[in-house]
Amino acid sequence: MTNFTTAVRTGLALVAAAALLLAACSSPPASGQPSGEGVTGEIYVSGSSTVEPISNSVAEKFQDANPDFDYVVEGPGTGDGFAKFCQGQTDISDASRAIKDEEVQACGDNGVEYVELKIAFDGLSVITSSENADVECLSFLDLYALLGPESENFETWSDANSLAAELAADLGSDYGASHAPYPDAPLAVTAPGEESGTFDSFVEIAVGKIAGARNQDVTTRPDYTASANDNVIIEGIGGTASSLGWVGLAFADGAGDQIKEIAIDRGDGCVAPSAETVSDGSYPIARPLFIYVNLARAAANAAVVDYVDFYLSDEGIASVAEVGYVDLPADQLAATRSTWDAR
Repeated sequence: MTNFTTAVRTGLALVAAAALLLAACSSPPASGQPSGEGVTGEIYVSGSSTVEPISNSVAEKFQDANPDFDYVVEGPGTGDGFAKFCQGQTDISDASRAIKDEEVQACGDNGVEYVELKIAFDGLSVITSSENADVECLSFLDLYALLGPESENFETWSDANSLAAELAADLGSDYGASHAPYPDAPLAVTAPGEESGTFDSFVEIAVGKIAGARNQDVTTRPDYTASANDNVIIEGIGGTASSLGWVGLAFADGAGDQIKEIAIDRGDGCVAPSAETVSDGSYPIARPLFIYVNLARAAANAAVVDYVDFYLSDEGIASVAEVGYVDLPADQLAATRSTWDAR
């Protein structure tokens, strides 16, 4: 982390604009009950399609109690959301990963000060068609062999057999046992594109360390059907018998029998994705979810403060589990509320 990044993040807690303090004093504590009726104004939230259902659910509840409150919540992707946020165009940026150093720099260059609030956990589900009976569990080694930067131009699952054998010989079982040989079937990959935080998280967690160990670019193969829309990914996976891809756990769980979620082995055996395995840390592909609040826009628009107060209230944060994500442990939720109160 650069000194600039540290300075920007540290400086956020020191912002003491009079208007913002006035808004904070007039709002209820985040850990208490939601704001009372009568909130007016409009807010603009953009960013992660993964976090979008949570923020939208919170906004719907808040509007039910405050009919004169209005909102826009959209999900073009974490990267696209930060691009708008760091230009000062949005009030809140939904994010399925932490802000990157270059995005911190962009916000700083444009005078955008913000506070980072962790609001939930999500697992990433590796998925295939429900018709694919050949694949039940894959290791990180398998994921690299099938989806990593060295698998470009692999047209069938079995095309990855030689690479998988090489990985197993070089790396042993540090990344889970290889499940090769793979079936001799077309390998149709549909997954998030580079604009998505879900892409970044998958690369960082599942393939990044192996890529680094092999002196490869820390990324995936480029030749697959990419989309920032999780529903498009689900449709693509469900429509092809020998498909492979990944989405957020909530989207996979909500897809019904269109797709099959694959258990993942990081070296401790195959673990299926679920709220329980994400929460207890046994499922190896999991990540925190965030919202970022523009402090200047919050100071200028009391509706932003009221919305975030409600978001972090007991009623608001209940949306996390209601739309299928994993609640923060109590101590982490308390830390998030304290960060917001100390902004």
